[in-house]
Amino acid sequence: MFGKKNSDRQVLIDMAHKHKRYEALVQVYHKELYRFAYWLCQDHSVADDLVQETFLRAWKSLDALLDQKAAKSWLLTILRRENARRFERKQFDYSDVDQDHLMDEQSFSLEQNMEQTMIQRQIMALPEDYREPLLLQIVMGCSGDEIATILDLNKNTVMTRLFRARNQLKDALSTSTHHHRGVQ
Repeated sequence: MFGKKNSDRQVLIDMAHKHKRYEALVQVYHKELYRFAYWLCQDHSVADDLVQETFLRAWKSLDALLDQKAAKSWLLTILRRENARRFERKQFDYSDVDQDHLMDEQSFSLEQNMEQTMIQRQIMALPEDYREPLLLQIVMGCSGDEIATILDLNKNTVMTRLFRARNQLKDALSTSTHHHRGVQ
């Protein structure tokens, strides 16, 4: 009987410890994960769903996170998988989106900050192999090593893709800037 009480107490202590770790993860990474999710999907409610699903899965497998320093990479890996699942469930169909709402959002963001919108569009137009490492670096502030872990690539491949992504982005932006100047 005495042994049972001790083991029950230990279970409660373990649960409290797990809950604290989880709360700390949410507090530290929620904003960053949301920002990355929004960059991936360009939709606030979908980004919210992705982040919630990411944290739900993180809670379920929190014991697998042994090194707290790897938390950011671990959470980003979960978020990327959740985003991929979204496409497996349903290929996005533009007819499902209210076109007027889409145009209002786009024109508002253009009026608000045309340059940022142009850069965002150019980044989103990059091939996925280049877009993902670049987003992980510029939006999430991940190091080359972290990106390699998240994308399951070696660091040299990551650095090459980042270099090419930057060059493609530079070319696209200079082409688009020249195009806009020529129109005026």
